[in-house]
Amino acid sequence: MTKALITKLKGHLPKGAVLDLPEQLHPFECDGLSAYRETPLAVVLPETTAHVQTVMKLCHQAGVPVVARGAGTGLSGGALPHAKGILLSLSKLNRILSIDVDNTTARVQPGVRNLAISEAAAAYGLYYAPDPSSQIACTIGGNIAENSGGVHCLKYGLTVHNVMEVTFIASDGEQLTLGGTCLDASGYDLLAAMIGSEGLLGVVVEAVVKLIPLPESSTLIMASFDEVTVAGEAVNTLISAGLIPAGLEMMDNLSLQAAEDFIHAGYPKSAAAILLCELDGIASEVDAETEIATQLLSQAGAKQMVHAKNAEEKNRLWAGRKNAFPAVGRISPDYYCMDGTIPRAQLAFVLSRIAEMSAETGLRVANVFHAGDGNLHPLILFDANVPGELENAETLGGRILELCVDVGGTITGEHGVGMEKINQMCVQFNDRELEQFHRLKAAFDPAGILNPDKAIPTLHRCAEFGAMHVHHGQLPFPDIPRF
Repeated sequence: MTKALITKLKGHLPKGAVLDLPEQLHPFECDGLSAYRETPLAVVLPETTAHVQTVMKLCHQAGVPVVARGAGTGLSGGALPHAKGILLSLSKLNRILSIDVDNTTARVQPGVRNLAISEAAAAYGLYYAPDPSSQIACTIGGNIAENSGGVHCLKYGLTVHNVMEVTFIASDGEQLTLGGTCLDASGYDLLAAMIGSEGLLGVVVEAVVKLIPLPESSTLIMASFDEVTVAGEAVNTLISAGLIPAGLEMMDNLSLQAAEDFIHAGYPKSAAAILLCELDGIASEVDAETEIATQLLSQAGAKQMVHAKNAEEKNRLWAGRKNAFPAVGRISPDYYCMDGTIPRAQLAFVLSRIAEMSAETGLRVANVFHAGDGNLHPLILFDANVPGELENAETLGGRILELCVDVGGTITGEHGVGMEKINQMCVQFNDRELEQFHRLKAAFDPAGILNPDKAIPTLHRCAEFGAMHVHHGQLPFPDIPRF
């Protein structure tokens, strides 16, 4: 059946659109989280929406799984291929179809790079706000799948707040549209359900995204602190005073030293932590807020503050933050990037606990994250060549995610669940809640062929994980059937 499906796909699609040789498949065996690897049966590179429909119809008829993939920059194993399935790479659907200046929107295909939208819109004085660190490479389809964020999402929101309409192909090949170009619509908000669904509900082939005017003025303050916990409290001080910075990022000593050695951004390497606080808007408003922020940061314990004097200096300070992940890669053979979100009021406590866990395990942790919205990115440093270190890093990562849940947070902020955090879904949600997720999945994908075994654990998996770890051998809700 597998060979027959590949033959059919080759017969219905352009020459070269179906890859099935081993040397062609290996580049697609993982996403940015390389701890997990799998080789698909074949990779398909559609060039049109009709091609995507053809793939889905044929795979639906054959009962073969389909995993949609963007640029492969994901960090949770969400685009990991299925060993018995087709990997659907959307990289060739990469056109910006239109920019509507009057309605400040852009209609784009899923393979369009995040940064390319802002580059195209700049001619009209507009830009697309969500800006993941990988924005030079990541695509809007992947951003929609993971509900990606970025350094400016505190003020301007995540992907879900900046996408108005999505056209997708269902598991049986039907084309459907959710949302619209108006600000609101009747009925259930299924658009929000699609965004962040990690490819489990449909394959996005087109989207309408919001554009916003480039700010008249912006400034960036870098504040350094002698203690990480004091920097965490300073975040609460700024937000509770009513300031909503465009971006409010934090880096601890390990991450800022790595970034400084790599980028030479001008970070004080002796600081325990730094905050990067960007304010934007009308010039007079920015001036007033900058003065307030400077006073508040000083009162909160900042030992040194630097105000970017011009765009060049501002870009250099941001470059250190946006290159923090590769910078940390220069100081350790491997690192494990986590992603969890907590209430801002818990920042100081959680950072202290992470430091304690790091000391307990002997694994260094570099903290660099979106402090304003409590979205943590602890980078756990390890050496995969040392037996047991990968497993220890994964265990520590799981403990950090469970800590996030314990303080009222969640196990992801923008990287998704994928394969990496599927066990921790059993910690955050009970069986009845997970059942509802499965029912939503079944409503969109009755055949269950879209990105199976990702993001939402089965109740059986949670029962096993709970017996070993969460519920200490006692299964919760024993009256609910397991499957």
